[in-house]
This record gives sequence, C-alpha cells and structure tokens, in this order.
Amino acid sequence: MDVDYQLAFNMAPVGLVVSRNRAIVDCNEHVCEMFGASRQVLLGQSFQVLYPSVDEYERLGARIAPILNAKGHYADNRIMKRANGDLFWCHVTGRAFNRAAPHEAGVWSFEDLSSQRPVKAELTAREREVAAKLLEGMTSKEIGKVLEISHRTVEIYRARLMRKYKANTTADLVHKLMAGV
Repeated sequence: MDVDYQLAFNMAPVGLVVSRNRAIVDCNEHVCEMFGASRQVLLGQSFQVLYPSVDEYERLGARIAPILNAKGHYADNRIMKRANGDLFWCHVTGRAFNRAAPHEAGVWSFEDLSSQRPVKAELTAREREVAAKLLEGMTSKEIGKVLEISHRTVEIYRARLMRKYKANTTADLVHKLMAGV
C-alpha cells in the first residue's frame, strides 16, 4: 500500500507543525482550524503568534529547551491564543529533531481542550502558568522550582486563582479549572 505522507500530515486528527528555530515551517489543516488562521498567514511566523503574551512565549521557550535537550520530547497543557484573540486550553507535545539544539527543528502536535476545559476567568500570564502546573498535580514547591520562582510566590498566585474561581480549597480550584467554571 502506498501511503501519501503529505495527505496524512494535512488530514491528521490533531494539529501538526514542523518548526525551525521556533518558527512555523509547515502546518496542517487542523492547526489552521484550531487557531483560526490560514496556512499562508501561519507559515514563516514565530510560535509567538500562538501565545497569549510575548512573556509566556519567552519563558516557556527557555523552560522547555533543557527538557528537549535531555529527553528529546516535551508535553504540557497550556493556554494558547487563537487569531481572533480568544484564549483556549491546548495539549502541546513536541519532539526535537536534534537534542543538542532543541529549538533548531522539531515537530509539534496541538490538541484543543476547550470543549473539556474552557477558559473563563481573566488570568495573568503567570496565573495561567501556575494554573497549568496545578492541573498537572504539582505542589507549590514543585511549581516554584519549574517556574523559577519561590514557593511562597506560587502560593500567592494560587490564592489569586482561588479568589477568581471562588474556590475554597486547591482541590476545588483544580476541579473548577478543569471544568472552566
């Protein structure tokens, strides 16, 4: 059986992007639908256009480089931004083609989680990062280590999230983050 790999790439049930130096070299139809932008608009663009803020783009890029370098792959759930400015939860998985130069080239998949986890509250960039790590089941100390901030600072952000989501406990907050309440 002959397999048309280009057709398979274009029709994949998840968003796929081939990257070079954190820029979009190629993407499939699912990415275009998910982010609400045409292929022509996305090709050649920095991944920054998919992030809620430049700060999040920079921090995450710096944080995942050593992980890609060590493991060759990376995955997380994060809030991304559509072309119209709407924010949504997305599962992102990537693999570096060259672990020694992790951002040089890679392949990334994007899965829209908005149907299971809508973004309801207005969150700052750091609150989004802390929320994503809480959803991974991390403690304040673990989050602080990953985000390179003190665990007390993480606790301040968690308290802000609890107020915004009207949660009484961290478990309640996680439940409300997952449900998008």
